[in-house]
Amino acid sequence: MNTVRTVTTTSADDITEGGLARPLFHLAWPIVVTQLLQVTYNVADAFWLGRHSADAVGAISLAFPIIFFLIAFGTGFNVAGSTLVAQYVGADSEGSAGTVAGQTLGVVVAAGAVLSVVGHYGAGPMLSLYPSNPATAEAVVPLAQQYMELFVLGLPFMFAFMAFSALLRGYGDPRTPMRVMILSVALNVVLDPILVFGMGPFDPMGIEGAAVATVVARTVGGVVGVAVLFGTGLGPSVGVGDLVPDASHVRDIVTLGVPAALEESAGALAMVVLTVVIVTFEPAVIAAYGLGNRLISLVFLPAVGFGRATNTIVGQNLGAGKPDRAERAVKLAAAVGASVMVALGVLAATFPEPVVSVFMATGTEDAARTIAYSVEYLRIRTVEFAFIGVFHVLVGAYRGAGNTKTALAFSMLALWFVRVPVVAYLGLGTSLGPTGVWIGVAAGHVVGALAAAAWFTRGTWKEAVVDGARSSVGSEPTVAED
Repeated sequence: MNTVRTVTTTSADDITEGGLARPLFHLAWPIVVTQLLQVTYNVADAFWLGRHSADAVGAISLAFPIIFFLIAFGTGFNVAGSTLVAQYVGADSEGSAGTVAGQTLGVVVAAGAVLSVVGHYGAGPMLSLYPSNPATAEAVVPLAQQYMELFVLGLPFMFAFMAFSALLRGYGDPRTPMRVMILSVALNVVLDPILVFGMGPFDPMGIEGAAVATVVARTVGGVVGVAVLFGTGLGPSVGVGDLVPDASHVRDIVTLGVPAALEESAGALAMVVLTVVIVTFEPAVIAAYGLGNRLISLVFLPAVGFGRATNTIVGQNLGAGKPDRAERAVKLAAAVGASVMVALGVLAATFPEPVVSVFMATGTEDAARTIAYSVEYLRIRTVEFAFIGVFHVLVGAYRGAGNTKTALAFSMLALWFVRVPVVAYLGLGTSLGPTGVWIGVAAGHVVGALAAAAWFTRGTWKEAVVDGARSSVGSEPTVAED
């Protein structure tokens, strides 16, 4: 049985009252730190494997798009849970927020268990779909399979942490997940060199050591996250009974979650298709693509932070019956996000080589070629940075309003109608080669942001999916039917 608790946000962090700048930054900075820590998993793997071999770096470049595709399904249903929790909190319905949180956690962890089995036994067949050149097929693909088969064993625990993080973010508390993530990442950073190179009682495991380190760290994060959700007064009031499937709540989660899951999986599948293009090039290009993406994922963190903060602010304000305040928050977040991304773009374009060189320290000819390709990739992609800031905020707004189909449409536009065909044409159909790939990747968010901004001006997105607001407290709000 759920107990009614007071929302834990303080007056300084009040999302539905007072100024907007303060709650926006109070929500955004822990999300940015959490995402930074999330990326640290991959960067730590790339850092230590870059000292092991260039082929190992290329292997995680091949494995990660498929892993991301599997993870995408859980991410989509977490978007639904976060949005519903935010709108129920805005409507002063703590009990409904807790029930939705429990239902979301159950759905997501079950999905993680199924996908773990699929990923482990399907790693080889899925990787074999890449049309690799002979050198890549011989030296890189087997390493990618070893990494993937072990990595996916941690998916249920990874999904548990993702659900915990999304639910508390929708509740207005992004700091607790940040603290749990610090613990998990610290464990991964310590274990990586021990298991990759072998220390003390551990034999050198190479790329398999990096995978094992991540699985152990993710497991700890997931277990601690669930313990916090059920065993403390933080976040929505969740009880064990809330894990028992309830048809009406599962339907609500699926209704909002399926478009979000399709959006995430479409993005992941686009990564796979882009990787299919990349594997036709030499191993140095493959390694540069993977390394460049990991570095750029660090730069994108402010945009992701403002986008997810916007999701919460829009959700709670629409739940509270304040659409105009939600719109003002979106405009503020878009302006700040774009400005921050412009500044980061200038830095990335000015100093790419020193940063890239840190991750390729073997001193070989392959490493030198990888650095050269990575530098070009980073410089070309800085063109899209400001647009990424706007795109993430607007998609976050649509998700917060429950318009997950709208978010899906603009993500499909950016990825499948612009990025993938442009990359395929410029990379394979012209003499540009890898340079054409870099240009095509950068084009997607530019077009997507412009289209999403044009749609935003129509104002048709400002309706909550939860029926009921603070003016009608006394009855439990329900999810509005389409």
